[in-house]
Amino acid sequence: MSNTLIDLKDIYKTYHMGDIDVPVLKGISMSIKQGEFVALMGSSGSGKSTLMNILGCLDRPSSGKYYLDGEEISSLSNDGRAEIRNLKLGFVFQSFNLLPRVSAFENIIMPLAYARCHVSTKEALAKGIQLLNQFGLTERSRHEPSRLSGGQQQRVAIARSLVCDPQILFADEPTGNLDSKTGIEVLDLFKRLNREKGITILMVTHDIEVAMHAQRIIHIKDGLIDGTYAGAEKK
Repeated sequence: MSNTLIDLKDIYKTYHMGDIDVPVLKGISMSIKQGEFVALMGSSGSGKSTLMNILGCLDRPSSGKYYLDGEEISSLSNDGRAEIRNLKLGFVFQSFNLLPRVSAFENIIMPLAYARCHVSTKEALAKGIQLLNQFGLTERSRHEPSRLSGGQQQRVAIARSLVCDPQILFADEPTGNLDSKTGIEVLDLFKRLNREKGITILMVTHDIEVAMHAQRIIHIKDGLIDGTYAGAEKK
């Protein structure tokens, strides 16, 4: 039985600007196995963020097929893609994207209010406490984001991304707003989650030093896969 989790076949994405067509992805085919930690690397304008948006069900390809866990999802409606995101995917962003007026704890459990898994209030509180402990945030649980350091905010964001037990964690330039020491701590956290929990991680970065923390690096250039390389964490 195949353990392929993501399978892309000849993915194209073209944006239409009035009478002008702007091709961004020009025939991407790739696969990612369950439990891999993969970095998508490329310079600005390479197409890596567009590819991440398609993989994360935030956008649809213009043509081609996207299979997620064996299901063809490239032509799903907006509601269908939203359901996939709720059930199977978690997201971590460069700018943290925390709600500014609520506590770290409330930020972590917020996705459960929209989840399709019908978690009870008691279960949501227990899950939040577990994640606070796991990420060393217990003493900061009542703090709003403005009272947290950048590294603490990113740990809250990662905890939030895991609260619904996703199959895949998407991380878009997750160290971009962090100093180098804190960035390495966040990358070590990703590696531990991948190794101990078996979570598939797909990380976008323009930085080769960050990409090398993954098991595999897929280099995107001009809307195409320019090469695939082993990272320092190769199994």
